[in-house]
Amino acid sequence: MKKLLLPLVLLLLGTGGGIGTGLLLAPQGAAKDGAPAVGTGGEGHGHAQDDGPDEVPGAPPDGGQTEFVRLNNQFVVPVVARDRIAAMVVLSLSVEVAQGGAQAVYAREPKLRDGFLQVLFDHANRGGFDGAFTASNSLDVLRRMLTEVARDLLGSPVRSVLITEIARQDM
Repeated sequence: MKKLLLPLVLLLLGTGGGIGTGLLLAPQGAAKDGAPAVGTGGEGHGHAQDDGPDEVPGAPPDGGQTEFVRLNNQFVVPVVARDRIAAMVVLSLSVEVAQGGAQAVYAREPKLRDGFLQVLFDHANRGGFDGAFTASNSLDVLRRMLTEVARDLLGSPVRSVLITEIARQDM
């Protein structure tokens, strides 16, 4: 039993240390959720603004601003093979929403986590975390399913769900 828990504990401690270090060393202009603050590229510092369009790289085509809401806790998904746990997959997810949609995500987070876990368990049961589980087509299918769940629960402010970290520990 100890051999089973040690790799998982080390994985969680390492990930937690990495997140803590990232938050500690974040740039001064970073937003609360860890994403760079929009509009910190020189306003108020005596730099001239260019007169080009106000489009942000990666912004949705309709011109609306987005924000990224990082879900507080990681998702741990067991991979079962022959009626035993063969591996554990740990994921961190963020939800891209229209500007001002962060409060809706946090208000519905328990329901959102439940829906995400169901999608992740189904993905694991279909073999989605076996073999080359980080192949783009496999992760695209997973992202699409997670986004559908988020839109069902939160509505149209959801733009997408991002997989910000993923790790698999074989047992």
